[in-house]
Amino acid sequence: MSTDHHRLILFFSIFIISTCQGSRHHSRTATNQQQPAIEDDGHQDALDNRLWTSKQLNDHEYLYPMGGHDFVLPRFAEPVNNVTVVAGRDATLHCVVDNLQKFKVAWVRVDTHSILTIHNKVITRNYRIGLAQADGRNWDLKISNVAESDRGFYMCQINTDPMRYQEAYIEVVVPPDIIDSESSTDTIVREGSNVSLTCAASGHPKPNILWRREDGASITRGKLKSSSFDGEVLVLPRVSRLHIGAYLCIASNGVPPSVSKRIVLNVQFAPVLWIPNQLEGTVVGQQVSLVCQIEAFPIPIVYWTTENGEIIIDNSRFTMTVTLENEYKMTMTLNIRNLSAEFFGGYRCIVRNSLGETDGMIRLYEVPAVPRSSVDLDPPYDSEMDDSQSDNALLKIREKNNQPPGSNGHEAGSVGGSIKAMVDSTRMGSVSVGQPTDESNNNGSESLNSPGVGLLFPFAIHRLPVVVAIVVVLHCTLQMWA
Repeated sequence: MSTDHHRLILFFSIFIISTCQGSRHHSRTATNQQQPAIEDDGHQDALDNRLWTSKQLNDHEYLYPMGGHDFVLPRFAEPVNNVTVVAGRDATLHCVVDNLQKFKVAWVRVDTHSILTIHNKVITRNYRIGLAQADGRNWDLKISNVAESDRGFYMCQINTDPMRYQEAYIEVVVPPDIIDSESSTDTIVREGSNVSLTCAASGHPKPNILWRREDGASITRGKLKSSSFDGEVLVLPRVSRLHIGAYLCIASNGVPPSVSKRIVLNVQFAPVLWIPNQLEGTVVGQQVSLVCQIEAFPIPIVYWTTENGEIIIDNSRFTMTVTLENEYKMTMTLNIRNLSAEFFGGYRCIVRNSLGETDGMIRLYEVPAVPRSSVDLDPPYDSEMDDSQSDNALLKIREKNNQPPGSNGHEAGSVGGSIKAMVDSTRMGSVSVGQPTDESNNNGSESLNSPGVGLLFPFAIHRLPVVVAIVVVLHCTLQMWA
């Protein structure tokens, strides 16, 4: 073989060897690029084999090879927290990114996959949504005047490859509100009927319904009795007049304020009447009140008549009053002034409503007047003579009769006789003070005109028992002296 032929074979062999080594190097490179997904900050990132290689650092970040330089990938500095907000207020989601570099941050509504913002630009046409802050590290999404439709998940994402993101939930709570169109209104039923009161309410979370009576009384449901009951429907079996009143359904769900609706329940029944005193007695010239107690609903017509059926109207002698105690109880009263004999007899109270009529009779009779005593034990002497003046009168009598025994027995006897005559005259009610009697003039004894005895007389009339005792003591004393 020629030298040229050997050279050609050598070059061909070198070419084949070079080709084999290049194929082996390409195969090794492809094997190294096939890597599994790597978890970063709690997310599974599907790495693109053509662009990414993994070199894990101490802070769990990865290097990005580009142009022969290594770049640290962006990361979330803190989690995006969920937010609970009352409808009508503003909500803000905080997203904090470190080492953003040339990458961009976007906000996305998860359930609708709609892009809200990209970096500094607002993409959505919802005027209530915007960026509260976008300074390269803090990317805050703000929703003004939050509505229930804003409830859901929102995503803060970085356009790395693969994408990095965090999600947060906006919970929109709504205060309770009564749905009038689905709730009961004021109700009127007959006694003995079954009643169901309904109260519907909206809100988020779903409101709880509590029933109470406005007056604070207990609610009776068959054999159950309580101050309150839960549930949208309040069932009252076989209602009676005791169920009459206003009921409150109160809706609450933990979001203030709570709301309530007032529903009035009226139970109709025929009139019932009670008379506390069917017999009333009084004397002529006095005033008397006749009373009837009534229960009825609807509110009845009430009036009074005599036993002959004559309707009584208000005038100078008769006055009629009606006092309401509650929705179905009342008291009707007939006042009669300056009674005379012709007004004694029967009086009828009549009650009538759309369900029936009833009446009751009260009989008024005359009580004889009590006669006055012939001796007035309480004459008007207190204003003319007080106790000191009466004591002075007794003192003068004692000085008059304080004489030695036997010095003037006739006078002593005369005084005693005069006192006895004064007492007898007082008992007869015919004593004339200050006028001498014929007997005293003839006998020369002292008469009632004497100062001592004259002053005793009004005192004796005012305090007759005391005077009698004093007279008895003086009489005995005079007898001893005589």
